[in-house]
Amino acid sequence: MRKNTLKFQFLLLFLFFCTLGYAQDKNFHIYLCFGQSNMEGHSKFEDQDTLGNNRFYSLQAVDCPDLNRKKGEWYLAKPPITRCNTGLTPADYFGRTLAENLPDSIRIGIINVSIGGCHIQLFDRDSVTNYVERAPQWMKGMLAAYDNNPYDRLVEMAKVAQHTGVIKGILLHQGESNTGDQDWPNKVSRVYHNLLEDLALQEEETPLLAGELLAADQGGRCASMNTIIHTLPQTLKNAHIVSSKDCEGVADGLHFSAAGYRKLGINYAQVILSLKP
Repeated sequence: MRKNTLKFQFLLLFLFFCTLGYAQDKNFHIYLCFGQSNMEGHSKFEDQDTLGNNRFYSLQAVDCPDLNRKKGEWYLAKPPITRCNTGLTPADYFGRTLAENLPDSIRIGIINVSIGGCHIQLFDRDSVTNYVERAPQWMKGMLAAYDNNPYDRLVEMAKVAQHTGVIKGILLHQGESNTGDQDWPNKVSRVYHNLLEDLALQEEETPLLAGELLAADQGGRCASMNTIIHTLPQTLKNAHIVSSKDCEGVADGLHFSAAGYRKLGINYAQVILSLKP
């Protein structure tokens, strides 16, 4: 009797894991997005940005009761996609553009975990705790939304997403707070390889797209950092730089306008499309 019970239990486990395997849709392409305020979404979205696309989804990384959204669940992607009160992001038009340019069989999903004003070290799993302890007061609420560990939240949501789709790449927009930091490429490399390890991803199959900061001709106060950003492919063989040329900025010299985010998101998508055979 005990042998039969054990066989039945093993059969149930086998069927359970087979079901999980079949649930993963190879045509559901998922992209992880992280960074500071420009990836978080600084400019207000407009009516045209809320139309959405029925093949473009976002995985909610925080609970937003007022939006009827729950952490860990998929929704048609409409801003705000980062947290409950954030603005338009390049990820919005990245996903929309991919959906418009790939076969109808392909769906796009994004996960966006970003913190305005943060250094890249906030996403280093080995330094995040110390970073949070020393974080300025104005950042505390944003950090609390991710239980004070944005890196862990990104990995947690990515693992949820892997039950239903396949991670195809990582989008980064960060650097204003690291302007002039020559070691930035190595710090990004550390975060990237930690993500690969924690999510069982292969480097050759997981491009990292890093966006330029607001350009000098748009009044970008941190435009000098773009020189350092352009060295990233020397450190990461599957890193690709996304141009911010002609992406409109706002008066603070740090952020893009809504029009700028739209164009920047399209630029991210064009890089992905150029990598496809």
